[in-house]
Amino acid sequence: MTEPTPRTDGRFDGRCALVTGGARGIGRAIAERLAGLGAEVHVLDREAAAGGGAIRFHPVDITDARAVEAAIGGMARPPLLLVNNAGITRDRSLLKMSDEEWDSVIGVNLTGAFHVLRAAAPGMVSAGYGRVVNVVSINGLRGKFGQANYSASKAGLIGLTKTAARELGPKGVTVNAVAPGMVLTELTLALAPEHRQKALEETLLRRLPEVGDVAAAVLFLLSDAAGMITGEVIRVDAGQYV
Repeated sequence: MTEPTPRTDGRFDGRCALVTGGARGIGRAIAERLAGLGAEVHVLDREAAAGGGAIRFHPVDITDARAVEAAIGGMARPPLLLVNNAGITRDRSLLKMSDEEWDSVIGVNLTGAFHVLRAAAPGMVSAGYGRVVNVVSINGLRGKFGQANYSASKAGLIGLTKTAARELGPKGVTVNAVAPGMVLTELTLALAPEHRQKALEETLLRRLPEVGDVAAAVLFLLSDAAGMITGEVIRVDAGQYV
């Protein structure tokens, strides 16, 4: 396998991409933008979703390492672009959190991302080229009341990002992370208005990002324009973390 010819036009024609958690929200926006820019897109998600065209959905639970390996191994071409976006929340204060609530979030958000990265990395190493973007959270950087499991999983994913960047960089693979704050997804729009207002008041831009804002940052890091960026965490939060 040979390294793809570098592109300067921001398109992904002829490249195979894999997005986890791409049935809706941020993941779906990323998958659709990649497809719109010419990529062959595969989505791993436990939820059923309509695919078609350049997006192919695979019903896979990423906490199942064998299922992940089978799905990626069954693709006609190895994905050289990977977005680890899948994530869940099970919010509860630390003293009231159950083992199941802890384990399930760590299992999807961190262990699942590890399964996918481990399965996809050999194809990238063989090609001498790869782009990995892990979707983390500002709450993995600062912590958040009621999110011990979620914050720990995202902090762990930041550590995995930096370690993978060190290990895979010499092989031509960049590994970065995008850390959103509160994003206007279906889930956050269903929250009580006071929760969104609190997040809004934390921002410097006095507006909350939409899924397209996060997708834009992810696509930049997947592009050849970001070829000299690796091991970084880029916040897309309208200044919420600051």
